[in-house]
Amino acid sequence: MPHRTPSTFDPAKAGWERLPDAGFLDLVGPLWRKRDERGLAFGFRAEPKHANLINVVQGGMLMTFGDRALGIAAWEAAQTRVCVTIQFDMQFIGAGEIGDFIEIQPEVIRKTQTLVFLRGMLMVGDRVVSSANGVWKILDRPQPQPQDR
Repeated sequence: MPHRTPSTFDPAKAGWERLPDAGFLDLVGPLWRKRDERGLAFGFRAEPKHANLINVVQGGMLMTFGDRALGIAAWEAAQTRVCVTIQFDMQFIGAGEIGDFIEIQPEVIRKTQTLVFLRGMLMVGDRVVSSANGVWKILDRPQPQPQDR
């Protein structure tokens, strides 16, 4: 039987930090991040507000989460230069259940002077929920200040 994250899992007690995020992500979050020997990872607890009509995590939430996590990893790969999504794909493989803690560990595939290519698997324990990949454009503009994000 695939590993499931118990609904009592507390990301803060497990070393995750809440990702400060204003605007749209504040409405669908909170999102969490953690950096360890495996690298940078992101996660979120699937709540009732994330449910679709059949009471599993809405695909749009999974896409929003994947885009934000890979996008932050793109900014890091670009030495915190501003990056924007120019292409994003997601393949839905399984379902995220309400109560699951869904994680992704972004992987930079390639970085050029102007583009960052990334991929990642959205996981609940050892169970794949979806896979994501995309391309981020590195812009030549100043990084927004924290109050602007």
